[in-house]
Amino acid sequence: MATKVSRIFVWIIMGMVLVGLVGFGSFNFGGSATSIGKVGDTEIDANRYFRELRAEMQAFEAQYGQNLTFAQAKMFGLDQAVLDRVIAQAAFENETGRLGLSVGDAEIARQIKEIEAFQGVDGKFDREMYDFALQQSGLTVAEFEASLRADVARTILQGAVSSGIAVPAVYTDTLFAWARETRDFTWARVDASVLDTPVGLPDDETLQAFYDENPELFTTPEIRKITYAWAAPEDMIDRIEVSDEELRALYDQRIEEFVVPERRLVERLVFGSDTEAQAAADRLAAGDASFEDLVAERDLDLSDIDLGDVTEDELGAAGPEVFALSEPGIVGPVETSLGPALIRMNAILAARETSFEEASEELKGDYAADAARRLVDDLVPTLDDDLAGGATIEDLAGNHGLRLQTIDWTPGSDEGIAAYDSFRAAAAAVTEDDYPEVIELSDGGVFALRLDEVVAPRLQPLDEVRDEAIAAWQAAETRRQVLARAEAMLDEIEGGETPASLGLTEVIETAMSRDAFIDGTPPALMRTVFEMAPDGWQVVSGDEGAFLVHLDAVNAPDQEAAEARAIKANFSQQISQQMALDLQSAFAAELENRAGITLDQGVINAVNANFP
Repeated sequence: MATKVSRIFVWIIMGMVLVGLVGFGSFNFGGSATSIGKVGDTEIDANRYFRELRAEMQAFEAQYGQNLTFAQAKMFGLDQAVLDRVIAQAAFENETGRLGLSVGDAEIARQIKEIEAFQGVDGKFDREMYDFALQQSGLTVAEFEASLRADVARTILQGAVSSGIAVPAVYTDTLFAWARETRDFTWARVDASVLDTPVGLPDDETLQAFYDENPELFTTPEIRKITYAWAAPEDMIDRIEVSDEELRALYDQRIEEFVVPERRLVERLVFGSDTEAQAAADRLAAGDASFEDLVAERDLDLSDIDLGDVTEDELGAAGPEVFALSEPGIVGPVETSLGPALIRMNAILAARETSFEEASEELKGDYAADAARRLVDDLVPTLDDDLAGGATIEDLAGNHGLRLQTIDWTPGSDEGIAAYDSFRAAAAAVTEDDYPEVIELSDGGVFALRLDEVVAPRLQPLDEVRDEAIAAWQAAETRRQVLARAEAMLDEIEGGETPASLGLTEVIETAMSRDAFIDGTPPALMRTVFEMAPDGWQVVSGDEGAFLVHLDAVNAPDQEAAEARAIKANFSQQISQQMALDLQSAFAAELENRAGITLDQGVINAVNANFP
């Protein structure tokens, strides 16, 4: 039976076995419990759950570059995802047991001998390495081989469930056509210039009705009145003293910024032998080939041989000859660390030296900025202690020279300290009952704030916002009249007129894709173009007017182009794999329902307690 399993499936499962078992070890999670539950008659091994959860957390840490606590893993749902997975695995194993599906000893032995981790330096199975690896994992040979046998049998059943899945060609062709179709179309903007007379002033009744229908336009946002103390690094600069000795040390530390040797932009084409390199140089000299020709003949791009800007020392033995050139050119053959090569020099970057005296002002500013940030950092523990001791925001400012300011903060505030993300987040979350705390800013500054009052949103009386209401009505009325005129133009175009004859400027677009964007037009324009048939004009409404649009042609993609075939094949493979996983998940769910699941939450909690 096992011989019918795809080698890919077998190697995947053996890889999972090795990653899951070798190096993690077996653990006792309290008492004599070794499982976290059952699916039917098959136990769900506690060590399997532990190993898979640990592997999942380590993979997450590797991807995002930060340590992950169990509380964070739980927040991301990793523990539940792993639990669901091991339950599904147990469900398949329970079913293989019910069906009597298994793998013979000869096949298991063959699989073990092919696992690289168990092979010696000669590439053959090494019994001592096998025993050592299992010993390190805390497993016996019988336990490992039983686990491998169960996993391979499970894979056989999973393969039987999902094998033979093929995505119909019509499916990929249809989706590819939808994604790659383009449109040719003509559009024209309709704005206030088409109106016979500009929109005037509304009478009192009209303005009142508009005000009543649009209260959101005249309602103030919630205002949070906040007092804060702010320690900004620039406020500390006056407290910084720097000596010439310290500046000189900083100059020496950053000497590579201020003393830059001459550099050359070069490309290096390496050959396999001196004879090949000389032959290429002779062809260049005779004009039989260009440098680009030589690169192309090696199936390379210029980007493959580009060394960027280099110093003479960085070129090694080839350095003196390249740097002897006074203008762009080619030298060689020359010896390099990779073998004989031709080197093309494309540009000379002159040496640059900035003296200590010339750099002193920049150094002084950088030193002061770094020292100021350190002063702020050193101040934080004192500020924390003061707040813990009952100090107010005003006390912090008065005792330590911080800025003491207030702000009427709204979600739209973006000036001063409100430009910082951390301040905006704190301002939005703070309540009147919160105790102030020191919070860092992205530039090294810190602040502490207090919410003094929350002013609820307020509908402003019409008399207070009359000018704004008039302007808003005029804008809305202009849009309404422009849209009405655009709709009327459709009838005139139907009668023989064209947008151009009606005084509009026609713009022709060709081969535009669905995700194309035309500056000055609303997103609805492209959506309409891809929904309409190639006949007649339509009106698309915009924030500042309207647009007339006509679909000229639908351009179907070439389904047989090499790129198209490659994309569809890759997509079909991905969809097939996803369908296979979906089928396996659905089948596992049915097996779980049929066999029944029992979980021991106490053991699960004991396993979880092993994570920090």
